[in-house]
Amino acid sequence: MTDSPLQKVELAGPRTLESLQAWAKRNSQVIYLASILAASIMLRVGAAVYLGSTIENLPGAADQLSYHTLALRLLGGHGFTFGQPWWPATPAGAPTAHWSYLYTFYLAAVYGLFGPSPLIARLIQAVAIGFLQPYLIYRIGQAIFDERVALVSAALMAGYAYFIYYASTLMTESFYIVALLAAFYFAIHLARLATGAFSKTLALSVGLGLSAGVAALLRQPILLFLPFLFLWIGWASYKQSRLRPTLTGLTVAAGVIGALILPFTLYNYARFKQPVLLNTNVGFAFFWSNHPIYGDTFQPILLPENGTYGDLIPPELFRQHLNEAQLDRELLRRGIQFVLDDPGRYVRLSLSRIPVYFMFWPSPESSRVSNISRVVSFGWLWPLMLLGLVAACRRRLSLTSVEFLLLLFSLFYVTLHLLSWSLIRYRLPVDAIWLLFAGFALVTIATRLQRWRSGIWAMKS
Repeated sequence: MTDSPLQKVELAGPRTLESLQAWAKRNSQVIYLASILAASIMLRVGAAVYLGSTIENLPGAADQLSYHTLALRLLGGHGFTFGQPWWPATPAGAPTAHWSYLYTFYLAAVYGLFGPSPLIARLIQAVAIGFLQPYLIYRIGQAIFDERVALVSAALMAGYAYFIYYASTLMTESFYIVALLAAFYFAIHLARLATGAFSKTLALSVGLGLSAGVAALLRQPILLFLPFLFLWIGWASYKQSRLRPTLTGLTVAAGVIGALILPFTLYNYARFKQPVLLNTNVGFAFFWSNHPIYGDTFQPILLPENGTYGDLIPPELFRQHLNEAQLDRELLRRGIQFVLDDPGRYVRLSLSRIPVYFMFWPSPESSRVSNISRVVSFGWLWPLMLLGLVAACRRRLSLTSVEFLLLLFSLFYVTLHLLSWSLIRYRLPVDAIWLLFAGFALVTIATRLQRWRSGIWAMKS
């Protein structure tokens, strides 16, 4: 006698359920990661929809006005210019290199395909960033710690208020952090590559070059750190007795970075008739951030009674009709002179930037949204970041360890901005790295609590 179709379903049901349960148990980490990535994307899409297609001067996101306007000018055939006098001191119709070429191209491409809709650009960013940021943190966490720490760190990244906010603003921050995390991922695996397989070395080197090059095209200060990154990779490979193939790989990576940067350098030279590597913003930033008007106390945003940033530029420089690159270079020279004139004041001014850079408390000068975002992200996580950093370094810290690399980057990046212009959004790349240590701290605390509870139960039994 054969089973009816209904009996077959009834017999197959439990086996199917058991197989699904077994599959879920075997792939629980995949399910957790997929859930984290989905939540990350939904949160960022929600923020993008909330901001909509309106371009306005939001807290910490004034630059999106410039990128939006510049993208429209580019589509209109006006090149990298503005139709009216623009920040920082660019006359109408004059060439500008103050803004990231790459990000402007991204916005122009979206507007060209879908029309001038900031919402579409925000949604594309939200999906891409919502996936890539926690995924890369997860992969780096796997390489340094273990699966649990990697998942917790990815979850922290997914829910971090600052990253949700900036993923939907039309600025370079989010893509820059993705490129930076990707560069660290490729660097770690290139340094740890045990075999001399040329194909693996080449793939990792090209990945490193592309990600580091893209990061530089979005925010050029990272170029100052790349020599340290390359030295770390070389030293770690030397300790594994595979320096020669790694040096070949680093040469390839440097070549890729150079190939990405060179077209913009040549373009700048054709426009300004002088060498400009990528952007004309270092001189402006250093001049304004170290101006004597601050005295010994830095102000992240110039107070109204002190005038505007344009007022601080000596009038004779405008009378000389300098182009943007010439003005940037002259302001850098004068900014350095500020330091040489009074080194003690420069030290005190730099120290005064510490609370600005690491601010985690509410402020009456900030909006309610800014205060809430600050407290529910860095505000409650910085103790865990610090605890995890100390614990990780105590566990394993050598010149070849990844912990040393991330600590080196953190010290370098923090110092760079304490010596120049300090804003909270300039700290976000460090926050992304420190989320790994916050994840390590949380897992360590949970593990010890579990052991303590197990010990209590064992004593009672």
